[in-house]
Amino acid sequence: MEMMRSSLILSTIEALQARLKGSAFIPGDTGYEQASQPWNLNFNHRPTVVVMAKNTRDIVEAIRFAGLNDLGVAIQATGHGVSLAADNAVLINTSQMQDIRVDAITQTAWVEAGVKWGSVLEQTQKFGLAPLLGSSTDVGAVGYTLGGGMGWLARKFGLSADNVNFFEMVTADGHVVHASQEENSELFWALCGGGGSFGVVTGMEIKLYPVTTVYAGNLMYPIQSAKEVFVHYREWIANAPDELTSSIVIMNFPPFPQVPDFLRGQSFAIVRGCFAGPVEEGEKLLQWWRQWQAPIVDDFKGMPFSMSGMISNEPNDPMPGQVSSIWLRELSDEMLDVMIRYAAAPSPLTVVEIRHAGGAIARVKAGTNAYGNRDASYILETVGITPTPEASDVCHKYVKEFKQALQPYSTGGVYINFLEGAEKWEQTKLAFSPETYQRLRVLKAKYDANNRFRFSFNIPAAVNDATQMSLENRTKPSSN
Repeated sequence: MEMMRSSLILSTIEALQARLKGSAFIPGDTGYEQASQPWNLNFNHRPTVVVMAKNTRDIVEAIRFAGLNDLGVAIQATGHGVSLAADNAVLINTSQMQDIRVDAITQTAWVEAGVKWGSVLEQTQKFGLAPLLGSSTDVGAVGYTLGGGMGWLARKFGLSADNVNFFEMVTADGHVVHASQEENSELFWALCGGGGSFGVVTGMEIKLYPVTTVYAGNLMYPIQSAKEVFVHYREWIANAPDELTSSIVIMNFPPFPQVPDFLRGQSFAIVRGCFAGPVEEGEKLLQWWRQWQAPIVDDFKGMPFSMSGMISNEPNDPMPGQVSSIWLRELSDEMLDVMIRYAAAPSPLTVVEIRHAGGAIARVKAGTNAYGNRDASYILETVGITPTPEASDVCHKYVKEFKQALQPYSTGGVYINFLEGAEKWEQTKLAFSPETYQRLRVLKAKYDANNRFRFSFNIPAAVNDATQMSLENRTKPSSN
């Protein structure tokens, strides 16, 4: 039976390709491996077919093909933030959908599904405007926004998800719809932070802000001074203006030849930040540090916002790794002790960072859209480089123990953009309030009752128990 089904699917691939402007690949085709590989090399997809979509029509055709062949649908732009492996599915790769249209008068931009934030930033800065991108310019704009999106301008202007005018989406039955506060408003509510489990978002119109210059950078201190530095940071941000978005970091630089000599194999306590106000005021804010203790490195300076990717300087090249996170209620002495104990070498973690939220994020009324945990002030993220299965196993166990030690200081919530794999799938519910999660399930039943888009957030349709059990049996999280 399975062989007959496979033959039937293969016989329709040629017909699918004839209807596409882009390309379709099946296992064994040149281009299949590259088109299906996620950014995190610890994950692998084995889809039945990969569709390299060039436009919305290609996505419509891919979804209809999936429906005819009873296949799930997964979406990949840059390959960040994998949840379920897209096995036995149609994987729609949107990386060739690169349209960006900036309207300087209305201060908005249309951004297609495959566009990375770096391209949006480059185009908008020509008009003296900025999008609410993340710390990495290499991440896809649409996927980032669907999960919330907290970047260097977040405390001043809010989340990326709070600054969308409308989405264009293809539904499970292949229809193109628009979602905004005026049209399909319930769907719009869900897409703003509720993920891509309702259809394939082909593009969005976002708000832009007049930001061209910021005062930003890093202060690097010896790891032995971490507790003093972090306590001083806690005092610094107690009355921080919304223009300042910042974080504290423990960085264990790997012993790689491309790492500068004075950093290679060393650990540092870092204060990182971006002040979206006058440079002179940013300099005054930094006197808090410069009059306290001289850091080993002080590269805070006025810079074009077009260079904002250099603040965190995150890697662009695909690599094997593990990412996890936990929302914290406080930066107490006891919590900082736990952080330092688990984050400093010989920890298997490369980066442990706590980002300061609040500001404009928290001023949006809870329930305005699907994004949750607005009242949480601090998000801790862990990143480990895991080039072997053994390293991956060690890192996974270590992070689990670390997060358990942080439980007394946790809100109990998660930030979905800082989770991957099985953990992302299993903890989706913790990203939302119970009321929001139930509302998302109801909308899932309306837009995707058969769970065709099951490879994003784990939001099962609100259906009867027998049907729910059948759907859940079709879906197992990745073990990576």
